[in-house]
Amino acid sequence: MNPWVALVVWSTVCLLLATTFIVGRARARYGVKAPAISGHPEFERAYRVQMNTIEQAIMFLPAFLLAASLSRHDIACVLGAIWLLGRIGYIVAYLRNPASRGPAFVIAMLAFAGLLIQSAWGIAWRFMLS
Repeated sequence: MNPWVALVVWSTVCLLLATTFIVGRARARYGVKAPAISGHPEFERAYRVQMNTIEQAIMFLPAFLLAASLSRHDIACVLGAIWLLGRIGYIVAYLRNPASRGPAFVIAMLAFAGLLIQSAWGIAWRFMLS
C-alpha cells in the first residue's frame, strides 16, 4: 500500500478515535451516564458529531480506497486530505455553534463526491480494459 494512502486511512481512524474521546469527556462533564444518548445539549452536540463522523467515514473509506487503488492515488490522497480537513472543521464548528457547520460540511462532501467520481472512473476503466 502506498504510504500516503495509509496515512489518510490512519488519520481517518484517529479522527474517529478523537470523536470517541470528545463524547467520553462530554459524558463526564455533563453527567450523562451510559447508555443514555440525550441529556445536556453540549453532550448531544458531541454525540451527534461522533455519529455523523462515523456515518460519513463508512462511506468515505471504501470510496477513498477504491479511488486510490483503481485510479491515481495522488489525487485520491489530496481529496482524502481535504475530506479530513473538512470533517475536522465540521467537528469544531458543530461543537461551537451547530448552525455554522455548513461550509465545512460542504467541503468534505465535495471531496467525497470527487472520490466517488474518481472511483467510478477507475472501475469503468478497468471494465473497458478487460
